[in-house]
Parts: sequence; C-alpha cells; structure tokens
Amino acid sequence: MGRRSRSNRRERPGPAGFLVVDKPNGVTSHDMVEAARGWLGIRRVGHLGTIDPQATGVLPLAIRGATKLVPFVQSGEKSYVGTVRLGMATDTLDGQGTVIDRHDGPLPEEGEVRSALKQFEGEIEQIPPMYSAVKRDGVPLHRLARQGQYVERDPKPVSIRRIEVLRFESPDVEIAVRCGAGTYVRSLAHDLGQALGCGAYLSSLRRLGSAPFEIGEAHTPEACEEAAREQRIEQWFVPPEQALGLAVLKLSPPAVKRIENGGDISPGTLERERAGTRVSALDQTGRLVAILELRADRRLWPLRVLPA
Repeated sequence: MGRRSRSNRRERPGPAGFLVVDKPNGVTSHDMVEAARGWLGIRRVGHLGTIDPQATGVLPLAIRGATKLVPFVQSGEKSYVGTVRLGMATDTLDGQGTVIDRHDGPLPEEGEVRSALKQFEGEIEQIPPMYSAVKRDGVPLHRLARQGQYVERDPKPVSIRRIEVLRFESPDVEIAVRCGAGTYVRSLAHDLGQALGCGAYLSSLRRLGSAPFEIGEAHTPEACEEAAREQRIEQWFVPPEQALGLAVLKLSPPAVKRIENGGDISPGTLERERAGTRVSALDQTGRLVAILELRADRRLWPLRVLPA
C-alpha cells in the first residue's frame, strides 16, 4: 500500500485554542498560518482576519477545533497605531506602492489635520483598496490589481470609534485608531489626503488589538518556534471559552453525547433568559463542546459543535 497523503495523516493531538502572534513586517497572514502548522505539526490552523503584509502586530491564529469558532470571534473592535505621510498618494495607499501623485504646495498645519480627521469618526462609508483581499467574482482584488486591472468597488459601511493624533511632525502624522472589523486604515489615510487636498498614504501600521486579543498576549514568531521546540507552546493558547466571552455551562456526560449528536437539551436555570442567548458548553473535563443557543421553544440547541 502506498503512503498516505499528508492531508489524510492523523494530526498530532492536542488542545484547541487561539495563539496570538505578533506578526512582523513583510510577511502575510497566510505565511503565519503556515509557520504555525510547522510549529504544531498540524494542518488545522486559521487566522482571524487578514492583516496587511507591511503591518505588524496582533494576528490571532485559531488552532485545531477553534477554527470552527472563527465566525464568532472575528468581528470585534480593532485598535491600531499608524503613521500617515502627507503630500503624496500611492497606488496601494501605503508605502509599498508606486507614487501616483505629488503635492507641490505647502502642507496643512496640525490644526487642519485634526479638524479633517473628525469627519471620519462614527459610521462612515469606505471604498476598499484595489490592493486588498476583497474578492470580485471569487478573485482577490490585489490579484486583479497586479494584472493591471482596475474595477469599480462599492463603498461599504464601517465604524470608526475614535481617531487620535499622537504626534505631528510634518509630513508625518502618527494616529491611533479604534474601529470596527472591515475598516482599512490605508483607505482612511488616503481619504484624509483627499479631504486635505494634498494627498496622503499610510507609511506604517501596527495592530495593538483585535478584540478580545491584545498585543500584551502576543508572541513573536521566533518565540513561538522556540516554545514549540520545547513543547510548551500550547501553554500560550487562549482557551476557546475565554475568547468567546460567553457564560459557561457545564454539561453532564449524557448531555454532551446528545449535543454532539445534534440534539437539544433543557436550559435549566437559563430558561428565563431571552431567546437568542448563547453559552459556551463544557464537558466535565473543561473542554469546550459547543456553542449553544436558547431558542424560542425554550430549549438549548447546538449552534456550533467542536470535534472531540
């Protein structure tokens, strides 16, 4: 009998959870996924939202069964620190691209910049960059852009909770941004340049948080590789139920079996909660079994079941 393909081999067993990586400059989010697969000797690794290759900072990776939880934790608030350079515009909206416009006149003063930034706070519409992972007919826009194609993009609603100027040393403006998922800080920099009439691009970006994960719990790739060699990297996993932030319900062995077979269970003390309430269901060992949702029939139904 021939050798089994890599995809069919039994993966190294271990806990599910989230590993927060401090992504360095110049590598993609997928590069970090591939690196984690090597550290852990498994294939079930995913990331919670792409971060640009030139950006650094928080990149949460979902490990093993936690990959099934990505839709439940990837829409949290993001926080960034970035530098906007005034006076030029690039085709990628960042420092990696080609300069397509230069401003010859005087650059705006700090007060003008602060005033212009205020218009971008709140619920606004933003056009995704051509150099982005957004897809058109299944093809990422960045791939079309590199082929010399330009397509019209519809603006999409995004939420920018707060913008703060940390440092103004013209032509550079260092800003802190808190925003909802799906916001492009590159687009914010470009739009600021348009509003000021001088052009601008994002010269650097660091993600400090991707809720509920923060930079303080992030580990460099070098540290992760060393921890993996010493077989202690799994100690850094954020438990799935902690990342979800839901109330926790301990299940009896019969209830675990029923949930894993797709059945419903009695809500017990949760019966008076409103329909739609979700809980993290754990077995007697503390392993996350499923996310349960209280339905209108006052029963708890599995919304997502993790593999044993």
